[in-house]
Amino acid sequence: MLKIFNTLSRKKEVFNSIDKKKVKIYVCGVTPYDMCHIGHGRTFIVFDIIIRYLKFLNYKVYYIRNITDIDDKIIHLVNKKNKNIYSITKNIIDKISKDFNKLNILFPNFEPKVTDHIQDIISVIKKLLINNTAYVAKNGDIMFSIKKYSQYGILSKQNINLLQSNIRIKNINFKQNYKDFILWKLTNKINIGWNSPWGYGRPGWHIECSTLSRKYLGKCFDIHGGGNDLIFPHHENELAQSSCIDPEFYVNYWIHTGMIIINNKKMSKSLQNTFKIKDLLLKYNEEVIRYFLTATHYRSPILFNETKLKQAQITMKKLYTSLFYKKKSFNIKNTKNSFFLLEQQFYNAMNDDFNTPKAYSILFKISKKINIYYRNKKYLIANYYILKLKKLGNILGILFHNPKKYLQDNKDLCNFYSKDKIKKLIKKRNIARQNKLWDKADFIRNQLKNKNILLEDTDIGTIWKRKI
Repeated sequence: MLKIFNTLSRKKEVFNSIDKKKVKIYVCGVTPYDMCHIGHGRTFIVFDIIIRYLKFLNYKVYYIRNITDIDDKIIHLVNKKNKNIYSITKNIIDKISKDFNKLNILFPNFEPKVTDHIQDIISVIKKLLINNTAYVAKNGDIMFSIKKYSQYGILSKQNINLLQSNIRIKNINFKQNYKDFILWKLTNKINIGWNSPWGYGRPGWHIECSTLSRKYLGKCFDIHGGGNDLIFPHHENELAQSSCIDPEFYVNYWIHTGMIIINNKKMSKSLQNTFKIKDLLLKYNEEVIRYFLTATHYRSPILFNETKLKQAQITMKKLYTSLFYKKKSFNIKNTKNSFFLLEQQFYNAMNDDFNTPKAYSILFKISKKINIYYRNKKYLIANYYILKLKKLGNILGILFHNPKKYLQDNKDLCNFYSKDKIKKLIKKRNIARQNKLWDKADFIRNQLKNKNILLEDTDIGTIWKRKI
């Protein structure tokens, strides 16, 4: 029985989808003014695993992830480069998509861009004005009145009366209440914007997601997600707007991922302490990055440093070493019962609010059993466990590589022999062993070892892998 921690209730709840066969998910996506860092990567990898697991449970998943392709930072970039906004955002979106694809993140069913839905946003703002939950401010902007939504603060658990004024916000005196937030911002016609009944301008951030989730998922859907930095004000404001647009609006489960911490500070583009996905992919295999970002429970913060990534690299090597042992022959006789308990423990972990650290611990137990069975020459049982290890690993988005290729290709090693040279040396060593020239065979083994190439003599021949 799957249980999910709901940010709204602050407790784990049994998962029941609105439609028994379908799950509808909305996740706040990228703002393409720069490439994504691993904080973004963590959020989208977490939801990738959630989606993979829901599909494994035989749900049909309908997944929407928006693109906020208009905001102050994008406008600043457009003015700086003096280029068309669409060409700039398209270029960045394409690069981000390539990074996500390399991380083996499943594509959403649809990825709507805000700029393609301006008229939809205008229609929603009209509804809020008609039902008197929005108003025209003194400067002409359209504002949402949070006092018109009695449950404001319910998601972030904040007391509306204790919210402090943000002195950095411009034109605060134009509002009826300094806590109100913008729905439509008027702007000069020389700037980027669109015509509306209230004048030339552009939408506020929060109304965009309320509009897009409603358009593609309806007034009720199963899961709304994002990083926990979005709980307030973004998702709080979104919940308030959507509830005022339609009193029947609800989201069954609000899911939020924890932050990444660097030197006791959260990772943030504003703090200029980010590590971009594209840069890490040059140094580490995508599954190493995925494992590092999900070896900690998704709601907890992650302490980032290169040492931890190196440890993740070693861990993935151990799993692939176990997969490497597979022979062609296969028979599952008398092996099902011995594996059932471990498999069930994996599912129990995933059913407990997607507890990936515990799920990984089960993979390591399976890996250890494979190694033991292989050493004891119980190859048929080892083969069965290998197939199951791969099956469960795939649910987490890992173990898709050919084990031999994975173990022989390490991005962090630059001073190594080519594969052809390694094979030639192994062949020479095998000839030396056949002729009982042990000193020569040992010399070749040590020659390879000095280049971080480790040999293992097995029943299926000599195998090699690079040392991490």
